[in-house]
Parts: sequence; C-alpha cells; structure tokens
Amino acid sequence: MIPQDRHVPERVLLARHGQTVWNAEHRLQGQLDSPLTDAGLAQAHAIADRLVDAHVLTVCTSPLGRAMQTARIIADRIGADLISVPELAEVDHGDLAGMTWDEIDVVYPTAREERAANRYGWAFPGGESYAQARSRARKALSSCGWASEGIPLLVSHEMIGRMLRAELRGLDATNALSLRHPHGVVFEIDGRSERML
Repeated sequence: MIPQDRHVPERVLLARHGQTVWNAEHRLQGQLDSPLTDAGLAQAHAIADRLVDAHVLTVCTSPLGRAMQTARIIADRIGADLISVPELAEVDHGDLAGMTWDEIDVVYPTAREERAANRYGWAFPGGESYAQARSRARKALSSCGWASEGIPLLVSHEMIGRMLRAELRGLDATNALSLRHPHGVVFEIDGRSERML
C-alpha cells in the first residue's frame, strides 16, 4: 500500500495513452475502455523512443487498459519500473461512457447545455465531475511521489491530465479546463512551468 501523505514530486513527465478505437470514433470512454489503434501503438513506441535518455526510473500508470498498454510499451523500452495507480484513471463518464455526443443528445437532451453552464462542477450522470476528479489527481500525485525514484512518468488520460497539471502548476478551474493534451505528446512539468518534450 502506497502512503497517501502529501509528497508531490517537483518535476514530473506526463503522457497521454495512445489513440484508441473510441477516440477515432469520437466516443466518450471515461473508465470504460477500447483498444489502441495502430496509430496509438505507434504513438506509444514513439514516446518510448523519445524518453530513452530521460532517466525515468518509474512509470506510474492509470489501470485502464489503454493507458496500461501504453505505459508497458514505454517502461519496457526505457527499463523503468511500472506501477499502477488507481487514482490516475480517467474522469468517470458514468452513463455516457461509450456514447458519442450525437447519441447523448437523444438520450440526455439537456446534458450538453448543463455541462456548458458549469463545466468544472457538472458531473456526468452516474459518474463524476472535474471538481471531484481533482481530489483524485492530488492523491495520484502523492502516490507517485512516494513510489518513484527520480523523475516519474505518469501515463493517464486527457481529462484527469488537466487536473494533474492544474495541481502541479497551481491553476484555477478556468485555466485547467483550457488545457489540451494530444496523443503522442509528453509534457515536462517543473514547478509551475511546463514544456512539451
């Protein structure tokens, strides 16, 4: 069991899992899963190649299949320990997971408007909000800090990734929600600054 005390590493590398079938179909995944596409596998291998000399000894990953597969490719290539951290899982999309927004509009006709009115506080039906996920992000960073030697690489997802970056950089909700994390991109976050590797 990893201690949950506040022990956030000062410098972190953050990667998003490779592209999945549902990403390509514009389906919400949340904590459901779909396999990596050929492009997603290529993205994972490209990240691994880029990090060979980055001196990463520990890869902390979301337990969801798409992130775990990406993280395993990277960890095997760079010779790092692989640790599953449950709190790195994507924001829970609840009843909307597996659906496109066109399908959601039919079943939950007010969801898009309600979400737009309070994107940070709005919870997916049967799931969670960004605000709720941010507390998980804090726990994830602490867990990774305790488990890692040196600079950890965190492999997670775009939405929880926003909350991880917000916690590390001290961002408010508005600035956190404006962050993007394309597939195949690694961010280095050091103190309150970040750069793309």
